[in-house]
Amino acid sequence: MSDFVDEAVLHVKAGDGGDGTVSLHREKYNPKGGPDGGDGGRGGDVILVATAGMSSLIDFRYRSTFKAGSGDAGGTNRRTGRSGRDTRIKVPVGCAIYDEESRELYGELVAPRQEFVIAVGGEGGRGNAGFTTSTRQTPQFCERGEPGEEARIRLELKLLADIGLVGLPNAGKSSLLRVASAAKPKVASYPFTTLQPILGVYRAGEDESYVIADIPGLIEGAHEGVGLGDGFLKHLERTRALIHMLDVSLIERGDPVADYLTIRRELEAYGRGLAELPAVVGLNKMDISDDEVVDLVEEELRKAGCEFEMFRLSAGTGQGVEPLVGAAVRHVRYLRRDEVDPEEEAPKRQYRPAPAPRPLVVEGPIELTDEEGAGLLFQVSGDEVERVMRRTHLNNPEAILYLHRQLVDLGVLDRLEARGAREGDTVRIGDVELEYIDSAYVREE
Repeated sequence: MSDFVDEAVLHVKAGDGGDGTVSLHREKYNPKGGPDGGDGGRGGDVILVATAGMSSLIDFRYRSTFKAGSGDAGGTNRRTGRSGRDTRIKVPVGCAIYDEESRELYGELVAPRQEFVIAVGGEGGRGNAGFTTSTRQTPQFCERGEPGEEARIRLELKLLADIGLVGLPNAGKSSLLRVASAAKPKVASYPFTTLQPILGVYRAGEDESYVIADIPGLIEGAHEGVGLGDGFLKHLERTRALIHMLDVSLIERGDPVADYLTIRRELEAYGRGLAELPAVVGLNKMDISDDEVVDLVEEELRKAGCEFEMFRLSAGTGQGVEPLVGAAVRHVRYLRRDEVDPEEEAPKRQYRPAPAPRPLVVEGPIELTDEEGAGLLFQVSGDEVERVMRRTHLNNPEAILYLHRQLVDLGVLDRLEARGAREGDTVRIGDVELEYIDSAYVREE
């Protein structure tokens, strides 16, 4: 079984923030020192780190769930709890990060040591010292920590190559890569010899090198999942130029022009700019081909719309390889002139895009049945109000009173009154149900 794995689905969970603490300072000469409960520590983040030297996502076959450490609770004397430990996940350079459900692209890691924070740790809750005011001098409540973010993501590895080799099975791509670089792909005369992309480095001088990717043989319908090509076309997305290999010997395949058009259709159907990449065409296996037949092939290719440079070669013997690869290198060299080094242009750290904020929404009333407790039900949603609920200790009467004051400030109680809420009705906020209390009572407090 191949060790090359280019997709993985991960479940990540950032650490929860630590709870605040309720504490009253006590010492021999200061028996009423006041509240000194500290804040909870922040939860750890889950961070993807681009790592040079990794070439596959196979590690995630054996582990796909990652969780960061949670923050500790606050301490006495206003001590903040210790923050949770970050979880750093090593991934290969060239990874694209998607939301598994929506397929939204979050970002890409294109340079070594680049980082992507995929889940942010929750904030720690405030201790009772943080709630002291001129009218609330000894608060007996604190906040709960905020839950850390959670996500299910898909990683897709896209090879970072300068030149991509394309062509039908047995067109000679692997042989070309073996001759042009130090790579040693397996070569044989049967379909789908290459079952995974293989990278090689072509050196154009002492200080000039180019990465060439041998993409597994495409067949008609590859962009729709036929054969092997569908799984590997994405590896061409970051290439700057293509070498299109054709078998012109007419021994195994009888129509090089049809082969060329098949691959061009697959590139166009896949999209993402592959069909617009600069390319050169290699007319391969000249050691067993007839020159007059190849003349006709060239003529027919031009009639079929091929505008690329064509080179005759034999990848098996090495004859004509240098001019072909050199022409592709010239295209890359031209494009490189105006490009910024990926390590310079890529930000050191990226973050998963925050979802659009959800505004306050109050719905209802809904008539409850006797089995449900009778009366009216009102449903309240929105980021801020749900955050307030998550951070409230609902078993603390003083915290409940503070919660109601916050609901007044957020305009929740006014909206409930406008919808006809009365004492004793049920208000559902997130997963929590509360009994409605008239806002006049809260304001008087």
